[in-house]
Amino acid sequence: MTAMGTLPAVANAADTFTWKMVTSWPKNFPGVGQGPERLARLVDEMSDGRLKIKVYGAGQLVPGFEVLDSVSSGTAQIGHSASYYWKGKAPEAQFFAAVPFGMTAQEMNAWLHYGGGLELWNEVYDKFGVEVMAGGASGVQMGGWFNKEINSVADLDGLKMRMPGLGGDVMQQMGVATVSMPGGEIFTSLQSGAIDATEWIGPYNDLAFGLYQAAKYYYYPGWHEPTVTFEAIVNDDAMAELPKDLQAILRSAVRDVNQDMLDEYTARNNDALETLLNEHKVELRRYPQDVLDKARELSGEVVKKLGDSNDLAGRIYESYTTFEGKVEKWHEVSEQAYLNARNPEGVQ
Repeated sequence: MTAMGTLPAVANAADTFTWKMVTSWPKNFPGVGQGPERLARLVDEMSDGRLKIKVYGAGQLVPGFEVLDSVSSGTAQIGHSASYYWKGKAPEAQFFAAVPFGMTAQEMNAWLHYGGGLELWNEVYDKFGVEVMAGGASGVQMGGWFNKEINSVADLDGLKMRMPGLGGDVMQQMGVATVSMPGGEIFTSLQSGAIDATEWIGPYNDLAFGLYQAAKYYYYPGWHEPTVTFEAIVNDDAMAELPKDLQAILRSAVRDVNQDMLDEYTARNNDALETLLNEHKVELRRYPQDVLDKARELSGEVVKKLGDSNDLAGRIYESYTTFEGKVEKWHEVSEQAYLNARNPEGVQ
C-alpha cells in the first residue's frame, strides 16, 4: 500500500506505449545509426505494435552529447550512444566503451554477459536512474585520418585530433591536443583545418562521411579502440512501467542489435576500404612501430590510473583485466593460433 492507501499502478498487458529514442548519431547513418532503427522495428514487430519507438538522430531532439542527460531526466525513454562520451560525469564508464590495447568485440561481449561486466556497468549508471545494455559493436577500428605522414612519435606533437575516451588520453601523452565532438561535426572540422586529424569508426562509416575528401593518409591499426561497445540506455521509471513481456522483448531486441551491428561492420568494412584505396586513392599506412610501442606503454599507465581513481573504478579494472587475461590465454590456442595457421605469411 502507498502512503495514501492506494495500490501502485500496475502495467496492463493490453496497454500500448510510445517511446522516444535519442541517439548520438546522424539519423539513418550506416551501421551505428541503423542499429537504433533496427531496434525500433524489432520491438514494434515483436510486440505487435504495443511498444513503438520513434528514433531521433543527433540534434533532432537533443544534441548528440546530451543523450544520457535526456534519458536520465525522462525527456526520452531510451537512448543509443557510447559511454566514453560521459567521462566528465562518470569516468568509470569509459571501461565499457573502449580500452586501448584492450578486449575485442567478441571478448567484450563475453565479459559483459558472462563475466560480470554488465552488472558493474549498471552500477556505474545507478546514479543516473537508467538501465544500460550493450547495444552494438564496431569491431577493431582504424587508427585515423591525418593530413600529414606520421613517421614517428615526434610527428604527433602539436597535432589537434578528434579522439574521445581513454585513447584520447593516451594521444595527449604523446603531444596531441585531442578534442571530442559528435560524428556529424567531424568532416567540416577536418576540412576547415579546425582539426588536423580524426578517428571515426572504420572504412564503412568513414567512406559514408566522405573523410577521404578532407585527409590523405589513413592509418591502422586502431589500437585505441579494439572495438567500441555502444550502449542502449533506458530510463528506469519507463522500464518499470512496461509489462514484463515488453521488458523481455526490449532486452531481446537490444541483444539482437548488439550482434547485428558487429556483423554488418564485419561484412561491409573491406569493400569500403577497397573503394577508398582504389577509387579515391587514399594512402593506407601502418602506424610506425615506435608509435605503437609508445601507445601500448602509455595505455597501460592511463588505464591503471583510471582504475586507481576510486573504489568502483578499481573493481571494474580488476574484473576487466582478470577476464582479459583469461580470454587472452584461450585465444592464444584458439582464435590467434587458427588465424596464424590459416595465413602464416600474414596479409600482403
